[in-house]
Formats: sequence, structure tokens, C-alpha cells
Amino acid sequence: MGSCGSALPEERFGHLVRKHPCFSGEGHFKFGRIHLPVSPACNIRCKFCKRSFNKSENRPGVASELVKPGEVNALIEKALRLCPELTVAGIAGPGDTLATPHALEAFEQVHERFPELINCLSTNGLLLEKNAERIANAGVQTVTVTVNGVDPAIQEQICSSIALDGKLIMGRAAAETLIRAQLAGIRKASALGITIKINTVLIPGINDGHIGEIARQTQEAGASLINIIPLIPQHELSHIRAPDCFQLSDAREAAERYLPVFRHCQQCRADACGIPGSGLDLASQLYDRPVAETFSHG
Repeated sequence: MGSCGSALPEERFGHLVRKHPCFSGEGHFKFGRIHLPVSPACNIRCKFCKRSFNKSENRPGVASELVKPGEVNALIEKALRLCPELTVAGIAGPGDTLATPHALEAFEQVHERFPELINCLSTNGLLLEKNAERIANAGVQTVTVTVNGVDPAIQEQICSSIALDGKLIMGRAAAETLIRAQLAGIRKASALGITIKINTVLIPGINDGHIGEIARQTQEAGASLINIIPLIPQHELSHIRAPDCFQLSDAREAAERYLPVFRHCQQCRADACGIPGSGLDLASQLYDRPVAETFSHG
């Protein structure tokens, strides 16, 4: 993906973010991260998302196993022996980090045991506002929010339903609720001093003409950085082709009018470990239990 554009201007970010390989172009090749797969369920249904447990696919939403919050510190200790350059403990799935309490419980333990690590949480943002204070208190310094549309007519083509307060909300109402929640969550988390990155999945024919507006509204809400991710054609959007390099470049140019663009994302698994820019993933040396079989939505 880096061949489609130039590197992120590091002068826009502080020392903390420069040591985060998923926020910094320079850090991408110098520092390591571990993704802790502790989140077992998701509270929204995106049409491009296919969660799975396996050891073969290299994409978001996939892990070889679930880890309990009480197991994360031992896992990090092992990861640090394998990768002393580790600076970030992240949780990015395989479900949503805020759909269950597992991620925040894990971060609270990591923050106490490894205060020098940058804690990074990725979420769809549905419950970000509700949990923002606990996120900050758990030592989370960076949050990535996946925002694929800020227009309900576009968002409802991407997300078919959400589960909120024990209710299943579908269609346009789900899209409207999700957008409101995402922007409110970004505003609150940003006000608490958390650095916000936006992840946007670029879907040709659906949101490809909407990227600039996503960047504008999320920047106004408090985001500091955006990452444009090309669609992986699968699930209900398997008929849509992945964007080409020119479409990706156009989307980044539109976003960059409002936010710096991170250009080195490798669309990592939820259990990835190591220095992303090295091309070497250490996850196989961390996880040796049998592959889990099920994934829960809702």
C-alpha cells in the first residue's frame, strides 16, 4: 500500500505517537506491537466483515484463539522476549473491544504491569462515549475508530444492523444511531486527551466519493489521523472489487485536506505480533492452543 503515496509527516505528532507503528510511518519499521485477541463478540454487522478463528488468513477479524484478560500479561512477557522493540499493546478484536468488558479488563492489567507500553484500542465506536472515561483510566492512550460513512444513506449500505441496549436496530435507524455514537465518542475521547485515528474501509461504488466528508467530520470531532483501508471483497460485499491504486490515491488525497493520512497499514490479524514493517509476524510463536471454532455477533 505504501507505493500508492508518500509517508506521513511525523512532525504533526508527538513522541508517543511516533513510537506507535500503526500511527507513524517511521515507527512502522522500528517498533513492535502485539494485538491481544480478547474480545469475543461484536455489536454491529458490517456487510464486508467475516470474523473467523484460523491460523491461515492474514486480515482483520481473524485470530487463532481467544485469550482471557487474566492471560495477557504472561503473553506480553513472552512477546517482549521475542520482540524487545515492542512498544504497543493493542486490542483490535476479533470482535469489537467494547461489546464485552474483556478488553478494558485486559488493559487495566496491562497498564499496571507494563506502564511503559502504549495501550491502543480499536473499536467501531458504538459504545465509545459510554466507555471513554474507563478507557482513559485504563491507560489507553490511542484509540482507532472505524468510520465508514457519516451519511446514513451510505452507512446503511455498509452496516446492516447494530445491537444496542438489548435491542436489534436495523437499516437507516442503525446507520443514524451508529454515526451519532461514533462522532460523540470521538469528541469525548479526544477531550480526555486520547489520540484518535480513524480507519475507513474504501468501498468502490458505495463510499469512495465520501471519504473527504468522513475526514472532515471526524477531524472536527477531534480525530488526529486517518487510515484508508482497501476493501477485502468478502461476505455480503464479495461482488465488489477491491479499489485499485488510483482509487486509493484519490481517497487519500480527499482525506488529506482535513487529516494526515497513515499509508502503511497491512490490515493485520487480531493476534498479530512484531514489527509491522519487518514482514515477520511472531504470532505463531505465541499461540499454540487448538484453533477456536465459533464467533458471536450481537
